[in-house]
Amino acid sequence: YLGIDIASKKFDAAELCDGVYRCKAFENTPAGFTALSKWLQAGNIPDIHVCLEATGNYGTALATFLYDKNLKVSIVNPARIKGFAASELTRTKTDKADSRLIARFCKAMQPDQWKPVAAPVRKLQALVRRIDALNG
Repeated sequence: YLGIDIASKKFDAAELCDGVYRCKAFENTPAGFTALSKWLQAGNIPDIHVCLEATGNYGTALATFLYDKNLKVSIVNPARIKGFAASELTRTKTDKADSRLIARFCKAMQPDQWKPVAAPVRKLQALVRRIDALNG
């Protein structure tokens, strides 16, 4: 299971396997996505389930990248993760701790798989966001 805590500039990843975590931070860029992919391959864990919080557009590119790599990806409402943290009485609030929490949530809750919208729709959405930004 892989929990990802994502932000605009970077993301923290925590791989959970047999009760042991392997953690690393990456840039939230295409180069960071590739570095994550290589890091996961080095861990040699088959059928990994990736889980990240729905954080607007911060995670969409990464989720799409991982989906295109044929990984099972789930994007979860942050309120579900927060509720899960409360059930564990978790109080530590760092990016690394959050990524570990998301990995545990993924293992315990087995959230539904996410599928990206079709490429033409993504392109149209990006154009609309760009127009909005220019008119802003």
